[in-house]
Amino acid sequence: MPEKLNIEFNRETLDLVNKIIKRYPEGRQKSALLPVLHIAQAENHGWLSSETMEYVASLLDIQPIEVFEVASFYSMFNLQPVGNCVIEVCQTGPCMLKGSEEILAHFENRLGIKAGETTADGKFTIKTVECLAACGNAPVIQVGTEYHENLTTQKADDLLEKWQAENKTSHTNPYL
Repeated sequence: MPEKLNIEFNRETLDLVNKIIKRYPEGRQKSALLPVLHIAQAENHGWLSSETMEYVASLLDIQPIEVFEVASFYSMFNLQPVGNCVIEVCQTGPCMLKGSEEILAHFENRLGIKAGETTADGKFTIKTVECLAACGNAPVIQVGTEYHENLTTQKADDLLEKWQAENKTSHTNPYL
């Protein structure tokens, strides 16, 4: 049984995590790390605190450093608090050639923050990321599990208005 920390999943989430862990052979529970990190991040308002990563390590019976190594490697995981809506702007070559720098600057100007920052009201965070694998439809952004392709500044404005009106959150558990 994992050591009790200050963070703990609710029964439904813990059942889901255990179901995912059971997909893998005994002794190979580390294979469940990526999906469990996604769940933990969604449960922790879109980011992975040290305490959350320690809890994940205890669930998988691995060392906390093993969790941190994976979480810090992938840009899909946030190691600092983020806004409710995380706007990930692709900065790989094809997107840059098609105007992602202009899209990034437009989001920064509209929201009054720079990449890596969160608005004062906690609604939006802008992040730059590497390839979102939609090069043919560049420039591309991702918000949660949604891709937005062939962006223009007008499309970016339309999306911001929509997200503000619906109080958009990108912190949903992809496994529920």
